[in-house]
Formats: sequence, structure tokens, C-alpha cells
Amino acid sequence: MIPARSFSGQSVALFGLGGSGRATARALVEGGANVVAFDDNPASVEAARAEAIPTGDLRDADWSRFSAFVLSPGVPLTHPKPHWTVELARAAGVEVIGDIELFSRERRAIAPTSPFIAITGTNGKSTTTALIAHCLRWSGRDTQFGGNIGVAVMTLDPPAPSRNYVVECSSYQIDLAPTLEPSVGILLNLTPDHLDRHGSMGNYAAIKARLVAGSGLAVVGVDDAPCRQIADELESEGRTVVRISQGEFQGRGVDFDGRLLRRRLRGTEEAFFDLSAIGSLRGRHNAQNAAAAVAALTAVGLSDAEIRAGLESFPGLAHRMEEVGRRGRVLFVNDSKATNAEAAAPALAAFPRIHWIAGGLAKDGGIAALAPFFPRIAKAYLIGEAAPAFAATLGKRIPYEISGTLAIAVEHAAADAEASEGASGQESVILLSPACASFDQFRNFEVRGDAFREAVGALAGIEMAHKGEA
Repeated sequence: MIPARSFSGQSVALFGLGGSGRATARALVEGGANVVAFDDNPASVEAARAEAIPTGDLRDADWSRFSAFVLSPGVPLTHPKPHWTVELARAAGVEVIGDIELFSRERRAIAPTSPFIAITGTNGKSTTTALIAHCLRWSGRDTQFGGNIGVAVMTLDPPAPSRNYVVECSSYQIDLAPTLEPSVGILLNLTPDHLDRHGSMGNYAAIKARLVAGSGLAVVGVDDAPCRQIADELESEGRTVVRISQGEFQGRGVDFDGRLLRRRLRGTEEAFFDLSAIGSLRGRHNAQNAAAAVAALTAVGLSDAEIRAGLESFPGLAHRMEEVGRRGRVLFVNDSKATNAEAAAPALAAFPRIHWIAGGLAKDGGIAALAPFFPRIAKAYLIGEAAPAFAATLGKRIPYEISGTLAIAVEHAAADAEASEGASGQESVILLSPACASFDQFRNFEVRGDAFREAVGALAGIEMAHKGEA
């Protein structure tokens, strides 16, 4: 835990008592703050009290005595309407911050030179965060990683000069971190997302841009117009920017030619990193993630040999194009995190021949948007509530069966893939990329992915892979 000593002896209000909120409250208490914590959910308040976190109804509080208000990132700050606690804080002139801001202040006070890599973007944040942390750890460096990836940032070990921090930041967290100053800030990409919470694409992009604007080195993806504009603006202000792309471009940065990452940071090509044999980094979207990692790892001092070793040993993230096993020339891939068609597209684009397991609780639009990838599908195995609708979309173009359950789909797909592999001599991929939510049959996508891994492991002759990083 990182004790939040920046508010020692001061009164601090806190709202939002989920897991990360309680972790932040404990850090404040440990740092000597006088905390008053609250939540709209009485059960969350009781859970906090059970952990000896001081609670109180903030409706009745004297806000003039608070030095700061710490807000959970899941609670509306501006749109569609500020939460009632935010309105009370602003009326009293109390600053509103979040856990990333607390971390930033503690690092600045204790070990301001400790390497701190912060990652944001609409897509790819978690993979890039896990990849960078893995490479640092593989090189033997003391490394902590957390944030939006699922590990509350204040639960990490306290800052130290040689301790590396790799932190995934959501737009909500950035909006609550006015003095965020990472050593390296990464902005991967921007597409419309969370606009109900930010009001417009312009507001959303401006919030994301704060992370790289405050960084020592800005690493910015240039495959979309909003990010290119941010990179141009930073450079016009005299800032150092490394541009990254999942395609090819000329200039300073790291790009991808379909097989090799090419790094050019001093005017000439300096290094090549071959991604073609790294299964956990398949697809151009992962090339962008790897390009960002190469840029950041170079900036914090890893050698080319250390970077290559880290890339080659990365197991991937669990449930995100995770290679779970192999039988002969048949590869089993768990992409359970793909809970809509847009999320499933990168996996379908990454493999030439697919036995596709899809279905669950359908999202609006179903799988119609995936039609350009249908020629890659040898056969589809449809599960859950969406099976009939998906079957109608596939029609007569693509062979399919309504398997019903995941276990049956795995069993049938394995038999079909083995038979087709023997006839064609080509590698086949059995891909769970559901393009659906899981809630009709599973508690969440993680449980669905674990069920897929178990079903694969039950097949005869399977060589299972190491589980991806959670």
C-alpha cells in the first residue's frame, strides 16, 4: 500500500466505496488523513465500516473543513450531470481528485525520478500496460503495475527511485488527476467512447490528451485523426513526441510493415523487432500496442536485447486473443473479452482460417459488421441466446451449427478442425470470439473464457499453454 501522506492531518471526503474506493480510503487513513467516506449504496458503506474505514453521510457534512474530495472514477464528474457530491464540493470550493492524482502526489514527494509509464487510449490500454510491465519484470527491474487494469493504484508498493510504475489510466481517472506527470505518457488511439460521460468527442479527446501533455515523453498513435492532431499540437509547442503506428509511415517513431516493428528515433532506422512468430501479439492492433511498448521501454533504458526478450516471452492477457492450447496444427484461442462485433473484428482479422465459436447475449447490430471477415470462417459454432439471430446473418454463405453450449462447440469444432487440417495441410484456429456479452450463460467474460480453457484442456492430446496475465 502507498500511504497518502500528502493529506496527513487534514480532513478529506471520499465518495465511492467499491474495491478501489476502499483501497484509496485505507491509503488516506494510513497516511494520517481524517477521512469521511460515503456511498449511495448502504451495503458498500457497511463493507467499508467492516474494514474500519470512517464513514459518514456527506449530505450532512460541513464541506468547509475538507481539504479535498476524492471521487471514484465511476461516478459522474461532469456529464450527464455532476453527482450531488461534486456539486457540494464545488459549492464549497473543495478540489475534486481521484486515486491517480493521489499516487502522482506521493510519487512526486517521495521519488520523483522513479520511472512512471502511464497508458491511455480507447482500445489496447490493458494489453499495452501488461506488455510493458512484463518486459520490465523480465529484464529484472522492480516493477509495479495497476490502475484501470484492475489493480487499485494505491495498493502498489510505495515509490522508490529504482521502482518502475506502469499504470493504465481511463479517461475518468485522467479527468480527476490535474497534476498527472508521467515519465512517459502513451496515447494509443481515440474513437468515440464514453460520450455520455464526457459530453462530446472533443471533450473526450481533450481529457485523454492531458496524459501526454503532462508527460516527459509523449508517445502518440497516429492512426486516427484526433490523435494525429494531438501529436501535431504537442510538437508545435516544442514537446518531444514519438509517433507510433500499426502501419508504415515516414518520420520519427515506431511503425509496422506487417512483420517487423521499425524504430526510428534519431533519424535513421535503429532496430527491428520481429512480431511474426509472437502469437500473443498477432494482428495489427497488437502491433500498435507493441510499438508503444518499444518506444516506452527504449525511453526508460531497456536494451534492444531486453526488449526483444520481453516481447518474445509475453504470454498475452487472459481472454484477449489468448493462445490456450494446441493439438497438432490446430490452435485454440480464447478471445472471450470480445463482447461485441467491433471487439471481435481484430481476432477474425488475425487468422486466415477459423473455426469460430460465437454467441451469447447479443449487442445491437449483432454480427452484421463482421461480414468482411466471413470468408475466413471455415465453420461457425453458435451458442447462447444469439445463436438463431447469428445463424440468420450467416445464412447460406458460411457453414454453421447451433451448438447451444460452449462445451459442445469446443468438442465439435475440435473434431471438424482436425479433419479439415488433415485434408488441407493448413493450420486451423478454433477461436472463441463471441461478439456477445456472456450473461445468458456465464457470470462474466472471464468465467466464459475459463470455461473455454477447461473444455480445451479436457480434449485428448492437447498441449496447453501458460495462462495469460490477468
